[in-house]
This record gives sequence, C-alpha cells and structure tokens, in this order.
Amino acid sequence: MLARTADNLFWLARSMERADYIARTIEATLRLEYLPKTEGEKTGEWEGALNAAGAYDSYIAEHGELDEEGAVEYLTFDRTNPSSICNCLENARTAGRAVRTALTAETWTAINDAWLELKRFEASHRFSRPMDRVALTRFLDYVKKASLDFDGSCYRTMLRNDAYWFNRLGVFIERADNTARLLDVKYHLLLPSTESVGGSLDYFQWVAVLRAVSAATAYHWVYRDRVKPWLIADLLILKRAMPRSLISCYETIDRSLDSLARDDGRSGIAQRQARAMHAKLERASMTQIFQGGLHEFITAFIEDNARLSSTISEQYLFT
Repeated sequence: MLARTADNLFWLARSMERADYIARTIEATLRLEYLPKTEGEKTGEWEGALNAAGAYDSYIAEHGELDEEGAVEYLTFDRTNPSSICNCLENARTAGRAVRTALTAETWTAINDAWLELKRFEASHRFSRPMDRVALTRFLDYVKKASLDFDGSCYRTMLRNDAYWFNRLGVFIERADNTARLLDVKYHLLLPSTESVGGSLDYFQWVAVLRAVSAATAYHWVYRDRVKPWLIADLLILKRAMPRSLISCYETIDRSLDSLARDDGRSGIAQRQARAMHAKLERASMTQIFQGGLHEFITAFIEDNARLSSTISEQYLFT
C-alpha cells in the first residue's frame, strides 16, 4: 500500500474517533452544569472540557475569557480550532475521498452522509447562534451516531488487510489518548479545592466521566459497588473487557501492528514499542499506579502513545 493511502486511512479514523470523543466530552460537561452550586462557585467544567480536548491554551489565546457559549462554539463549529467537531468531520471526509477505492461502499457512505448532515447543521447554525440545549443535544447525538456508523461499517464490511489495520490503528491510538486525557483532567481540574474527595460533587463528576465513555452500566456490572475513583481508574486503565480502557486499546494496537508485520513480512520499531507498552499495562496494578502517582502514570502514557504514533508514521506513513 502507498504510504499516502495508509496515512489517509490512519488519520481518517483518528478524526472520526476524535469527533465522537469531543461530542461525549461536551455532553458530560453539560450534565455537570446542572449540578447545584453555591453562589459564585466556579467548578471549572468548561476549562476541563477544553483541556480534555487539548484546546484550552488555543481558546484562551483566541478568545481570552472563558464561558460556556464560547467553549461550546469553539469545540463544535469554530473553524479556527483544528480539533473542533466541524473540522474533524471535514478532515475525515477529505481523507476518505482521497482513498475512496480503499474503502467499502458502506464505509464511504457512512463518512459522506456524516459530512452532508454536517453541512445541514452548519447552515442552520449560521441563523441560530448560539444553539439552544435541544439543538445542541441533537447535534451531539448525530456526531456520536456518525462515529458508530463509521466504526460499524469498517468492522462489518472491510477485508482484514492493511487498509483495515491502518484504520484500526488510527481508532485505537486516538481512543487511548482520549481516555487517558479524560482521566487526567478529572483528577486535576474538575474537583474544586473547597470540595472534599468523595463528596457529592466529586461523585457526580465521576459519573459524568463514566457516561462520557459509555461505561456507567459496565462499571456496576464489573464492581457492583458505589462509584469510587480508584475503581473507575481501574476500569479505564486495566480492564481488558472495557473497550475504551488503555489496555484494551493496546491489545488491538498490538494485534494490528503484528498483522501489518505479518502481511509486510517484517517487523519494526513500532511493533516493539507497542509490545512494550502493552506489557507495561499487563504488569501494572492500581496500587502501583496510585503509589507512583496517577497523573505521572497518565502523563508518561500520553507521551509514549504520541511517540508510538510518530513511530508508526515514520515506519509506514511517510513517503
């Protein structure tokens, strides 16, 4: 496969996954907005949402003062934000069109339909800014459905060849990064200094995190206990059965890279890095992670994940 084609497949998948994640982050943040607060209390929900999307610094540089309306606009339709939902879906469609012959008809239809629907939302948004909560909820539901349609069409219709494996790599590199950032943001930004860990606000914030990754029901199935931060961290880091957990993502990344190596007839640095990260997660325990510091563990993971993405690009995607 041409490096250019592989690169488009990889970033197509990352863009669709990122759009879904940002939609879920906004949805979770809106839920937190409904929680009761004391007068004048600031709990940092939108700062956390922008940080989780990697867009806080650019937002402040562009707009200065932070408020809900500005944050929602920046994360959804603002073309100056490279990671806005609008740009993610636009980039996905551009990449998909460039590799149209490497996609099945169903996969291309899912991508193109998402883009056409985006144009309709954009046209409506120009005449009704800001969006009310009903319109925003409808938009976020559409984004999540578009991502599910894309992911499902890939899984059900694509041959298990190099095109499929580059697609999977894009999805799970992005998903691992998103899960890690969401956990880190919760620990460092959402809980106000005046609120005790384990308090009512802390509880609802963690429930919002679980809902953001569609894991609220899964949590109770696995632990059959009230919401506890260390159990949520365990679910999202070390539980293989949880599709968005870090270890589950790396099982798929490891398998995808091994499949590419088998088809290509040779292994490389990317395979070795992925195996090392997977093995590190397999050996880890939550006791060790918390003793060493959850923030430090996640920071190292995000850096290693970004390094693997760069290695994949150098090994496969650069011409």
